[in-house]
Amino acid sequence: MQKPDFLAVIANEINIRPQQVEQTVALLDEGNTLPFVARYRKEVTGGLDEVQIRHVEDRIRYLRNLQDRKETVLASIDEQGKLTPELKGKIENSGKLREVEDLYLPYRPKRRTRATIAKERGLEPLAEIIIAQEQVDGTLDDIVAPFVDADKDVATPEDALAGARDIVAELISEDAEVRKEIRRFTFRTGLITSKARDEDNLGVYEMYGEYQELAKQIRPHRILAMNRGEREGILRVTIEVAAEAAVEFINKRYLKNSKSIFFEQVNLAVVDSYQRLIAPAIEREIRNELTEQADEHAIAVFAENVRNLMLAPPVRDQVIMGIDPGFRTGCKVAVIDATGKYLEGITIYPHEPKQRWDFSKQQLQELIAKYGVNIIAIGNGTASRETEQLAAEVISETEAELFYVIVSEAGASVYSASPLAKEEFPDLPLEMRGNISIARRLMDPLSELVKIDPKSIGVGLYQHDVNQNRLAESLDRVVESAVNYVGVDLNTASKALLKYVSGINSRTAQNIEEYRQQNGRFKSRSELTKVKGLGATAFTQSAGFLRIPDAENFFDSTAVHPESYEATGTLLQRLDLRESEVKANGQVLGQKIKGEQLKIAALASEFGVGVPTLQDIIESLEKPNRDPRDEMSKPILRSDVLKMEDLTIGMVLKGTVRNVVDFGAFVDIGVKSDGLVHKSQMATRFVKNPTEVVAVGDVIDVKVLKVEAERGRIALSMVLE
Repeated sequence: MQKPDFLAVIANEINIRPQQVEQTVALLDEGNTLPFVARYRKEVTGGLDEVQIRHVEDRIRYLRNLQDRKETVLASIDEQGKLTPELKGKIENSGKLREVEDLYLPYRPKRRTRATIAKERGLEPLAEIIIAQEQVDGTLDDIVAPFVDADKDVATPEDALAGARDIVAELISEDAEVRKEIRRFTFRTGLITSKARDEDNLGVYEMYGEYQELAKQIRPHRILAMNRGEREGILRVTIEVAAEAAVEFINKRYLKNSKSIFFEQVNLAVVDSYQRLIAPAIEREIRNELTEQADEHAIAVFAENVRNLMLAPPVRDQVIMGIDPGFRTGCKVAVIDATGKYLEGITIYPHEPKQRWDFSKQQLQELIAKYGVNIIAIGNGTASRETEQLAAEVISETEAELFYVIVSEAGASVYSASPLAKEEFPDLPLEMRGNISIARRLMDPLSELVKIDPKSIGVGLYQHDVNQNRLAESLDRVVESAVNYVGVDLNTASKALLKYVSGINSRTAQNIEEYRQQNGRFKSRSELTKVKGLGATAFTQSAGFLRIPDAENFFDSTAVHPESYEATGTLLQRLDLRESEVKANGQVLGQKIKGEQLKIAALASEFGVGVPTLQDIIESLEKPNRDPRDEMSKPILRSDVLKMEDLTIGMVLKGTVRNVVDFGAFVDIGVKSDGLVHKSQMATRFVKNPTEVVAVGDVIDVKVLKVEAERGRIALSMVLE
């Protein structure tokens, strides 16, 4: 069959040239990673960014799978001797997998149905007579009589008619046009309805005890909530639709002759087909489709939140005390130095049941003085706010400058029990590892969070309800994107971090770590080629993202790719600059270009590189040690505790965005409960998607709108005037 023009389809979807799609697909097919293509092959792709390249990658996979399915379906129908030119054309021109499956439905091998049983009883000719609805001589009984055969379990004329109607009903249900129209009608007019199975046992599903909304308008988080309530046996969820209108459409297609003696039989078959076969199938399809869309939306929100959490700015050059709070089991305390090295850990019991408040303060003060602690990082789980009060008192009684920060501890327990944690801290008990992770999350969120299954980070919406394979795939992409966006110090990165670098897998990351242990620090990028399993292709993919800050070759400390070293050296010669000058002050490069009124395009042509590559080289040299995370909002350092009773309506506070969901954002303002900024309070304009306004980790000013202390609820607004 003729291959469709996938390139043109994709190009039209994102408004780029087919040649860009073709060249991008070629790069991906050759095994190049997406971060590498986006960063170092801009000339080839025409400057496509990661989002565009990801779209190309996903769509080419879908369209190729669609093409494979078309070929399988066409071959199957052809083998049955039922492939007509018209049917072949419809299948070949289908743009969606659902359309192909609808067309294949009548020819798909199927389990035994009422219609197949009727055919076994010899009733298919009668069904053909009925559906034709032609004028015939004789009565209905005369036509049916030859098909009555007790030996075939067709004892009466009504048995024969019922069997024939079963065949007609199935034929109607397999009509691709009927299914397409009923699907469209149901989605456009159908009401997603949820009802309580037990009105006294609704709990968090109270709003869904008697709820309905148009299928085409329902928001993803409501679909996920209803699905969960249904799975838990609390809700009954259906799609309600005007069945009479749906049946009327089918009747218009199949009732051809109102004067035919078979008219009533066809009408009965239409009603049966809709009620028994079409409606349940379409309802399942639409609910599955809505669930898939809700899954994709929730996954996208979760992925965006995880990315922003991972790209939170590191807190450098500080000695940090991490506290994993708890009541009965105590608070686990760890101190790490500015490099993340574990120094000492203890367990304190300031809260119930032991209530050693003063002694716990003394223990903390001793550790603070011993190691010169600058910041206390407190996990945000159980007993977090009570421990925050303890930290505030310690700070008030300490002369040295000291602050505390609330840090998300989601996934810390998962890390504590992981093989990686055991390998890092073989001599520490499981419960003493989470506090180290909390401290390190403040020091360098990205380096620490890559050690945890992204699903356990906990900044999303119904992440445990969505398609787990899709979630894992999406989050792996996010982590890969974040790691390569920031870049990695080749000599300090853990294997957990290295495995996400473009071109490097878990085995290669392990080999890099072993090479460092055996040979000491890497002195150059070229030394990577000595690592077992890291060949030329892997080197090309990874080298630009691996940095050596103190390398002899200045370029090895930058984002300049080794394949561009020659052009970079020529550029510096052309500008009469030494590497040491640029290393000391990268801005001198741009000043020289501007001062000599040089054109980037002319320079690129002179050095034999593309304009985007030359622009990236200049940007990399101007800010050789740039960490893009430093441009993000810094964490709020606190020294005192704010209680819910201290809040007053209209009070303006600074807060940190902890989570962004469909309906708004949860903001930590320093009291026990996070406040909610509903999306209607995010701006004076209409906000459709909260992620357009805020991101996890953002530090924002908010105004207190409402406080419900007894329910632990705080309503906030970003509209301050």
